Amino acid sequence: MIVTRFAPSPNGLLHLGHAFSAIVAHDLAQEAGGRCLLRVEDIDGARSRPDLPEAFRADLAWLGLAFEEVPAQSTRLARYRDAAEALRREGLLYPCRCTRAEIAAGARELGADGPVYSGTCRAAGLDPREPAAWRLDIAEALRRTGALTWTDERAGVQQARPDLAGDVVLVRKDADTPASYHLAATLDDAADGVTLVTRGADLFAATHVHRLLQELLGLPVPVWHHHPLLLDQSGRKLAKRRNSPSLADRRAAGEDGRELARELRKGCWPAGITLSNALHGEP
Repeated sequence: MIVTRFAPSPNGLLHLGHAFSAIVAHDLAQEAGGRCLLRVEDIDGARSRPDLPEAFRADLAWLGLAFEEVPAQSTRLARYRDAAEALRREGLLYPCRCTRAEIAAGARELGADGPVYSGTCRAAGLDPREPAAWRLDIAEALRRTGALTWTDERAGVQQARPDLAGDVVLVRKDADTPASYHLAATLDDAADGVTLVTRGADLFAATHVHRLLQELLGLPVPVWHHHPLLLDQSGRKLAKRRNSPSLADRRAAGEDGRELARELRKGCWPAGITLSNALHGEP
């Protein structure tokens, strides 16, 4: 059975980009007679607002989408700690105290998420008892796993290239945010039995890292589906930080959510993306 998921973070209200992503996850599951899960990714420290998950549920119901809710990330911290500790015991994590400015200054190239970490602390011998972020030694991890592949429904079979991201952070220095997105999302999808990971194309590069983590931790390997992003009139993706109009505001204004969902499915938006293309079209 196909199991998809929509996994918003409660650090801002949902906007049309989230609605489109939720529709893709929902409709792919519905087409296959499968299940679609709602998982709240609420471990982003002080940025996570406890009032927002209820707004998310109201938004999804307003759009006419039914989801099966699973436990939020904040209930899964022990699992993240256990996985990180297992990787430490295997000698695959090392502490890092570099600042963002230091990382930017020492980076030799840019990756999908900005400057690629140069590995400054890999052999620095830092005291692991002192506060630090913990990074995955990508080169050593790949030496142990060998070549890996993963499959995207739209883009086909991919050769895993986690090295392009550098030694990513898996455990953050901030105690309020114990696991990075890479570690938490990978573990959660496995725990929830997700077989088709649906998310925006902006997370395509992250999947290389997630495939490596699955191999290291002995987790099942799903198929991925990275859909196109909705763009605003200037050609930029919709984002909370740019105050894209929220679904909650549209609800409060009396807009018809089911009609909005129908318009998004037909591609009635400046990006010109139809749901048919997002589900089955070319990447």
